[in-house]
Amino acid sequence: MSINILSESNFDSIVGTKPALIDFGAEWCVYCKKIAPIIEEIAAEHPELTFGYIDVDLQPMLAARFRVHSLPTVLLLKDGQVVKQFIGAQTKETFLKGIDEL
Repeated sequence: MSINILSESNFDSIVGTKPALIDFGAEWCVYCKKIAPIIEEIAAEHPELTFGYIDVDLQPMLAARFRVHSLPTVLLLKDGQVVKQFIGAQTKETFLKGIDEL
């Protein structure tokens, strides 16, 4: 499963109403780089979810739309609504627990 690079123009068509894990980060964010391989592993294990990455420096309107103020921020969405928010570097187990609660 690949991780979609999301923008304002493609967000709604890619994410839609399917359950999704969206990773907000930036090139300069050390902790964002730390969780990237974890998100990639989870994406390979959970094809039933949509996975996306948003660079907040390139997509500030999406960051504002989801009220992202700290990096990394990972959101779990269901039916287009945020159901779980993770702020800061997290373990794979923490993300999986959130996915299990969807």
